[in-house]
Amino acid sequence: WAGCSHPLPIVSFQDENLKAIFPMFVANCNSLVFDYVLRLKFAGHHLVFFIFRQLPILSPQEYSTQDVEFISKRVLELAYTCWSLQPFAKDMGYEGPPFEWDAERRSILRAELDAYYAFLYGLTRNELSYILDPQEVYGIDFPGETFRILRDKEMRLHGEFKTRRLVIEAWDRLFG
Repeated sequence: WAGCSHPLPIVSFQDENLKAIFPMFVANCNSLVFDYVLRLKFAGHHLVFFIFRQLPILSPQEYSTQDVEFISKRVLELAYTCWSLQPFAKDMGYEGPPFEWDAERRSILRAELDAYYAFLYGLTRNELSYILDPQEVYGIDFPGETFRILRDKEMRLHGEFKTRRLVIEAWDRLFG
């Protein structure tokens, strides 16, 4: 243990059921919707406690058994890509080898998690589209933007905003 001050929120899990809590927390905090809300609230250099408490982190009680299964399978596959993470995989109940790194597969898994969290937050497809790219919803003249750096990078690399397309396709597959 070590001392720390207010700009370093520490998260700990009291429940022994790691499979049902930790993957949900990790996926929640890595979702694009969470990132969007964080960017709206965060204006400084430190993620201080009072800001952290305002973030949309779903409580473990808000997840159904189906949610836990859907999310934890994807978190496991995204995280367990080398033998050094075998203890994590075993904690998750997985005894197999690490998953092969496949960039396309990883993009799809992340998109499915992003769509799933948008659904868990109660968003509509249109609201999710807005979060991904407001100009896609309101037209090119709309003054707001959300993930400009990601969009610009993917436009250079892929000729399209690939993340947006994959997330919307995942939404349509899962909830359409």
